[in-house]
Amino acid sequence: MADAPEDNTGSLKEQLAKVFEVSIKVTVPDESQVVPIIAPCSKKESGDYQCNNAMSLWSKIKGKGTEFKGPQPVGQAIMRNLPASDMIESCSVAGPGFINVKLSTQWIAKSIQKMLIDGIDTWAPKLPVKRAVVDFSSPNIAKEMHVGHLRSTIIGDTLARMLEYSKVDVLRRNHVGDWGTQFGMLIEFLFEKFPDGEVNDQDIGELEVFYKASKQRFDGDKEFKETAQQAVVRLQGGEEKYRKAWAQICEISRRGFEQVYRRLGVHLEEKGESFYNPYIPGTLDLLRQKGLIKNEAQAIKFKEGQVIKIEGAKVEKNKEDLVIKIERGQVITIEGAKVIKNEGAKVVKIEGARVIKTEEGEVIKNEKGEVIKNEEGKVIKVEEGQVIKIEGAQVIETEGGQVIEIEGAQVIEIEGKDIPLIVVKKDGGYNYASTDLAALWYRLNEEKAEWIIYLTDVGQREHFEMFFAAAKLAGWLPTDKNKYPKTSHVGFGLVLGDDKKRFRTRSTEVVKLVDLLDEAKRRCKEALEERGKAAQWTPEELEQTSEAIGYGAVKYADLKNNRLTNYTFNFDQMLNDKGNTAVYLLYAHARICSIIRKSGKDIEELKREGQLKLERDEERKLGLHLLQFPEAVKEACTNLLPNVLCEYLYDLSEKFTSFYSECQVVGSAEERSRLLLCEATAVVMRKCFYLLGITPVYKI
Repeated sequence: MADAPEDNTGSLKEQLAKVFEVSIKVTVPDESQVVPIIAPCSKKESGDYQCNNAMSLWSKIKGKGTEFKGPQPVGQAIMRNLPASDMIESCSVAGPGFINVKLSTQWIAKSIQKMLIDGIDTWAPKLPVKRAVVDFSSPNIAKEMHVGHLRSTIIGDTLARMLEYSKVDVLRRNHVGDWGTQFGMLIEFLFEKFPDGEVNDQDIGELEVFYKASKQRFDGDKEFKETAQQAVVRLQGGEEKYRKAWAQICEISRRGFEQVYRRLGVHLEEKGESFYNPYIPGTLDLLRQKGLIKNEAQAIKFKEGQVIKIEGAKVEKNKEDLVIKIERGQVITIEGAKVIKNEGAKVVKIEGARVIKTEEGEVIKNEKGEVIKNEEGKVIKVEEGQVIKIEGAQVIETEGGQVIEIEGAQVIEIEGKDIPLIVVKKDGGYNYASTDLAALWYRLNEEKAEWIIYLTDVGQREHFEMFFAAAKLAGWLPTDKNKYPKTSHVGFGLVLGDDKKRFRTRSTEVVKLVDLLDEAKRRCKEALEERGKAAQWTPEELEQTSEAIGYGAVKYADLKNNRLTNYTFNFDQMLNDKGNTAVYLLYAHARICSIIRKSGKDIEELKREGQLKLERDEERKLGLHLLQFPEAVKEACTNLLPNVLCEYLYDLSEKFTSFYSECQVVGSAEERSRLLLCEATAVVMRKCFYLLGITPVYKI
């Protein structure tokens, strides 16, 4: 019989998998590349873990002249062939070959004590990737960070921390919105207010107020709007005066962002839209060379004698005020089986049509002035002889039967999508897709990233699906989603108020992130003062603890939820010291630290000379859960779900509470051993807090 592998690193599941891999190779030597299926036992009385390969192996080998008569004999053979291992105390086979494993209690204790000596980082999981980019936070220049940036910032930071802990080189990227047409508006307004060019931060005042004032001017003054549009051209052309003004606006915003990041303990490297802008032309050329970028054309066929008018950008209502808007890729059919394909998200207007029939025979009667949107890809039929105006091209009038093709935007067609991915707008300008493609090319080729992770709200999911699909068409990414390099969109839901609508102030303004953090700290400080801590602690301790609990409560209230769901922001709930809250968890950690302090024992000496024993059931349950920490981190990393780690942390706190209520620590015969178990729990809790971006507190 082969010996068990000597490598005892990795999670419990991974270590057990190495042991079972040896046995499976002996049991079914002709079956190659069998991956052991290890999972926690569903019934705890059966064991700690189980191997579930017997049934799948039986389905492969039956009919091949095997000696086995069913899945249970396969399971029995795998169990018999297990190599000797210190980690396994006993095994049993149940049902159709499930192999239940009870781990050695002595081995659990030794593993925990070894971690206390070698450090928690020796428990870090291993991931099959060396370098990752995490693209998160990404606020817009000239606008303050608000509650909408909260989820991207703290979820992204937690994912980056977990990947870093797992020995991945993480490039934290802040893809700020620092380029685009809005800067012409801001710069021109700046010049108008300060014609001599001498301006400082105080002159501009609150940047968001400045932004709103410039936007109001832009929307209400045609001449100012034209000048602002020219300013964009000058900025993009590199004129010194405009670049200097742009840089100043960006710097003011950047300092505001940094104040928020400092309070949240978040570190990012800014590489905004302006950084990737020079790479866009070359990136698009690469895609053109592969034949992926096409000119979006509108093929128009019509019956002889009909008149098709294709108007310019000017929008004109017809005499009946009947407007029909259709989405890109939908088809308008004129009576007589002649087809108009509108593939440019243009506005189609029909003069004089009273009845529109959809492909399903549904009749929609238009009243004067009614806007009808057809967003389901249905065919709209109109009466013969009507005039159809398509916005967005030069005026063409034809009365023959020929086909007219009008050049539109430049696009990449994505299989399975009704609309293409626009990479160059009709006016020749770039958009999010062109910037994202250039950024992806840079991250893959210049930064050598193997995993690029994007954090935005779930509403942008389709954009990322199409953008990733385009990258696969270009050959930048493998079509197999399990292979690297790969991209992932980490979508998240909305932050809601108690009314279940977007979280806003009473005046319906978006809640500023700095105000939210101030309020969290204020409430925590008041609660601590009510408990008499102002008299017991120094002012600095009170401030630091208020920040740790307040900011931690805000983070944990978000992170404990599945990121795909919306969640309700409620200060009273998140600052509750009972239940699954950061306050409860921080208090639990502080209580453990207090137990160790009150014992008067030197915990470092205990680590070296003491011996951890898990003799009571509650001790063993807590010890086993501690050893499952690497599994929780790996699952959270692999699935990009921070709530998995939150669930682990809360369960750890609950198991410690059960242990402490059943097992006396200080003054007991088992004091030295149980203090080591307390210390191990505190060490794992602190690492969980660190990965979640929460500062632990040591006394309450």
